[in-house]
Amino acid sequence: MPKRLLKRIMPDAKTIRTHKHLQIFGTLLHSANLWHLNRRSASGAFAVGLFMAFVPVPFQMVLAAAGAIVFQVNLPLSVALVWITNPITMPAIFYSSYLVGTWLIGAPEGDFHFELTIDWLLNGLGAIWQPFLLGCFVCGTIASLTSYTLIRLLWRWNVVIQWNKRRNKSI
Repeated sequence: MPKRLLKRIMPDAKTIRTHKHLQIFGTLLHSANLWHLNRRSASGAFAVGLFMAFVPVPFQMVLAAAGAIVFQVNLPLSVALVWITNPITMPAIFYSSYLVGTWLIGAPEGDFHFELTIDWLLNGLGAIWQPFLLGCFVCGTIASLTSYTLIRLLWRWNVVIQWNKRRNKSI
């Protein structure tokens, strides 16, 4: 069931291969492993996609595609999962990552006001970059490992249920 649902909502390989931002990968996108959907490729795609979602840089989709190519996991799924950090969820996710970083470092929470200006990026971000990046790394790692384990367990559980249904039907 999850496999059929994922295949139905994911774009096909040709659409991804012709995407203008993914052309930098050239023939690497022709590997068949990037398009298979099984327990290993789906769980790996969740791990790559969710980790890259916590990387605070633009073009996270390109990083997720590169990670999917390196680890030979499902490319469309890993690229789609990056959109967990979208313009609506990004402030909450990155602020909570900053709080995790300040907790881990033991630093007091800084009093800052965000402004979308060059001056703030040069001066305001300089005061919070260490706890922010540490928090992003830790939260990304936790989300990645948790999703990898959870998807593998859920996939296996679903396969066992399907086997039992098939066995009971034949009896």
